[in-house]
Amino acid sequence: MTNDNIHKRLLDNLKTGVVLLDEKLRLLYLNIAAESLLEISDKKANKLFIGNVFINAAEDIGEIQTALNNNRSLTKRKTELRLMHGKSISVDYTITPYEENGEQRALLELDSLEHSHRFDREESLNSTHATTRELVRGLAHEIKNPLGGIRGAAQLLAGELNSDELKDYTDVIIKEADRLHNLVDRLVGSRKLPNMQLINVHEVVERVRNLVEAEISGNGIELIRDYDPSIPPILADSEQLIQATLNISWAKFICAPE
Repeated sequence: MTNDNIHKRLLDNLKTGVVLLDEKLRLLYLNIAAESLLEISDKKANKLFIGNVFINAAEDIGEIQTALNNNRSLTKRKTELRLMHGKSISVDYTITPYEENGEQRALLELDSLEHSHRFDREESLNSTHATTRELVRGLAHEIKNPLGGIRGAAQLLAGELNSDELKDYTDVIIKEADRLHNLVDRLVGSRKLPNMQLINVHEVVERVRNLVEAEISGNGIELIRDYDPSIPPILADSEQLIQATLNISWAKFICAPE
């Protein structure tokens, strides 16, 4: 592979638009980023005067020509350039004159502000997401600690109770503590495949009824059960189904007219 091919491959992998100009400001080469930014191919742009690419840009072209004549670099920030197709682009550009084989050349580098702003926004979003994940992890840790204490206390209480009816309540506490523990694990990214099993949907609804009934006790709200015993078992993850049913239940209570 020749040096020219190596240089071209390197330039074509840059995100910055690179344009090679001769002493008369005619385009000799565009890398891929410049082709995309200027919406013109390297082949079509060959020997095209820069004034035919940047429309109504006499001031910028004059400054580029002066920089070339004086053999000095020039950088301009936040410049609006109108292209031959009518589209306008916002760029920072740098012109760097140099000599090659006794001929004057200039390298024009174009940095799209739109691309830079999009990159900055993506960086900001990534930083925000990372911060949010850390906060969620910390919150999850704070939630899981008392959940373990609640579950342990419920188990101890169940061992002291003689009434099966009262033990039903401690069973609810233990099962809900386990469900919330798993829910927190899913929240922080510990994704487990759904535990698909054949379950009786009435058992799920009864579980939700116990939770909701305990919450609305004393509010004058009556829950009426009307189950269809002919419904066959379904294949589902019971924890996820309980959570979904709870969400629907609370939505109905929140939205219900007073």
